[in-house]
Amino acid sequence: MDRGIWATWYDLADEGRQDYLAWLHECCLPRVLEHPGYLWAAHIERTSHKDFMKKAVLRHSNDPTLPAGKDYLLLLGGVDAHVFVDPPVRELQTGPDRDAAAMLGRRLAERTCIFAEVARVDGPAGALRGPGMTPGPWVQMGSYNVDSPDREEELSAWYARYMLPLGERLPGCVGLRKLVSVSGWARHGILYEFADLESASGVEQQHITRAGGLELKGWHRQVIGSLVHAPDSPTFGVRIWPAAQ
Repeated sequence: MDRGIWATWYDLADEGRQDYLAWLHECCLPRVLEHPGYLWAAHIERTSHKDFMKKAVLRHSNDPTLPAGKDYLLLLGGVDAHVFVDPPVRELQTGPDRDAAAMLGRRLAERTCIFAEVARVDGPAGALRGPGMTPGPWVQMGSYNVDSPDREEELSAWYARYMLPLGERLPGCVGLRKLVSVSGWARHGILYEFADLESASGVEQQHITRAGGLELKGWHRQVIGSLVHAPDSPTFGVRIWPAAQ
């Protein structure tokens, strides 16, 4: 089972972008996946389709020292979080490839977290995950902290009682994973997987509507208001490797 996720957010300059993507998809990731304990990789290209939700309801960190890369999200899945530190992912990405250091140097404003999974559900479209355990074709991933330690338990209860059960019922939802970090700025992560753009685009509307319908509107707003997201979180985009069919 894939209980660990390594995530890195970053930007790329236009110049050399295609060379980097070819190297990552054809050389780097296949080599990394040969290492014991690594189970899948997914490279996500961000779209701006849902940015209005971030501006409307979410609070983001204003820490100028926090790297703010947003255009790409690279995910690696492992048997647990520990596989990503022995050896570190950076070493595996470099390997014997003499071009690797230069290619990795093209990542701009890079930010990384190592997450351990604490809970997951499969949605109605769970059979569409793949190849293998690879996340679904469309991904939304949030990364954030809670503004007070006193609210940590409340956040966990909100996911257990509301968000995870909701994920089991959302049309087009492949799955939902709640994560906590062992490394990186964000203490918490949430990974949604969707079958298509239409399903992914409707999650907030159904989420907010259902919150009101279950008379959880006040609690919903209270929990959301306690979160401080990483720059541009949540990331929303399409899987470009392995290519979504």
